Amino acid sequence: MPRHDVEAREPLLTREHLKPNELESDEGEIIFDRSSSNLPRDAGESSQRRLTYEEAVEEAGFGLFHWLLLVVCGWANASDAVEILCVSFLLPTARCDLLLSSSDMGLLTASIFLGMMVGGYMWGYLADQRGRRRVLVVSLTVNGVFGGLASVAPWFWLFLLLRFISGIGVGGSIPVIFSYFSEFMPRRRRGAMISALATFWMAGNILAAGLAWLVIPRTWAHFSLGFLDFQSWRLFVVLCSVPSLTSALMFRLLMPESPKFLMEAGQEKEALHVFKVIFKLNMRGKGKSLPEFGLCINSKKRSEQEETGPHGSQRERLCCIVKKAMMPIKQMFNGSLRSRSFALLIIFYCISFGYYGLWMWFPELFNRIENGGSPCANTSLSSLLHNQSCYPVKTAVYMEGFIVAASNLPGNIFTILIMDTMGGKALLSVSLMVSSISVFFIYVVQTKAQSLLLSCIFSGVSVIAWNSLDVLGTELYPTQMRSSALGFFTGVGRVAAIMGNIAFGMLVDSNCAVPILLVSALLLTGGLVALLLPQTKHSELT
Repeated sequence: MPRHDVEAREPLLTREHLKPNELESDEGEIIFDRSSSNLPRDAGESSQRRLTYEEAVEEAGFGLFHWLLLVVCGWANASDAVEILCVSFLLPTARCDLLLSSSDMGLLTASIFLGMMVGGYMWGYLADQRGRRRVLVVSLTVNGVFGGLASVAPWFWLFLLLRFISGIGVGGSIPVIFSYFSEFMPRRRRGAMISALATFWMAGNILAAGLAWLVIPRTWAHFSLGFLDFQSWRLFVVLCSVPSLTSALMFRLLMPESPKFLMEAGQEKEALHVFKVIFKLNMRGKGKSLPEFGLCINSKKRSEQEETGPHGSQRERLCCIVKKAMMPIKQMFNGSLRSRSFALLIIFYCISFGYYGLWMWFPELFNRIENGGSPCANTSLSSLLHNQSCYPVKTAVYMEGFIVAASNLPGNIFTILIMDTMGGKALLSVSLMVSSISVFFIYVVQTKAQSLLLSCIFSGVSVIAWNSLDVLGTELYPTQMRSSALGFFTGVGRVAAIMGNIAFGMLVDSNCAVPILLVSALLLTGGLVALLLPQTKHSELT
């Protein structure tokens, strides 16, 4: 056939005479205008192009949707921080009303971490199987409801139980939030945006400290409620449950499912709808239309899900469910993922023992050095503590807690600015080593001002380590096991946090040098092990 005949037909086949927004299909399918492509112009070839996940994310653009997503996910992250840290601000006053010893206080601070350990992997696995958004709504609701109910618990054991159940909810939302958030982000912006999301932990920390400072010292919040003496710290507990409940509501009403999860589940139509919503919000007011495309879905994953079903007896189905639930852990510690998984296990243990073990006790330690000196200078702290009245409440304790919480800000700003340049691996290693040094000197110093200064340094530097770990954790594992992996490692971290809090509770009165120096040693170990992790800067999500 002569070449000019082909050229004469070509506009009819590709419809180059039409504008891109005039190419529509009856099914709502996305038609590709070949006039802007280098693909072969063959009449028998499909007129629809198919994009990978990363290409679709880039096509949808970056803008208003992502900032809205940051606010909603950030508020959820802040709500988890509030719920975890609120117990630490209760200790100076609630110890009198609930008749707590130092060991009891250690159990109380550990209870939420025990719940997080139970909930972390369970919710993470469900998020990988059922969807991120649904799990976030349920886990945040559990967190808020049971956290609020703890405010009216008259007995220590009931308060402990309700805090444990609240922790189960927190254990689900923390790992899933970061998986969910990262799966909307363009590759080049992912590190900075995850770092920005992590800064909301600081916002929650500051919110908890500020609420404690404003509410707990107030006498107007004291009244009798039948058999319950409702002190101001109970009102503080109620207020701390509000962020979780509002976060659950925002996810339920405003946010879509992760498009990456939908693609892995073989739900192309739903994933396309999400990308259209993202594009519409990002390009609002710019007069642009979304180029038409299809998606490269994981058909193998879909066929496996369709073939998998409940067969056999109830016992066999239960065994199958358990085996399937444990499969991500088996995959994490096999093949190419083995070395990074062992390294992350050690790092999560070290940083969680150190950070939560020390941080949860800061308000109590500041209370003990109210008149100067070092928290480890006096071995008779136990008798002094229990002979001391909790009322009137010392506002300086909460002011100092607020200052330490606010010292997170420089570390968060530094992380956002440098993460995509330096990479998470280097930031994680260096920040853990510097944190180790600052904790060592907390033990050495002898004045209240010096202790406060070093506590602020520890706060500002350790948050860089956490932010780096959040970025690395989302990029080191594939989509089908990302939430499970993060849930597993946060579960390991909760074991470490429990051990750290119990260790402080048992030793803070008799020999507080042991837990403080142990924290310093573990942080140093974590910093050295971080050097073994692979570099993930600007890597694609798999």
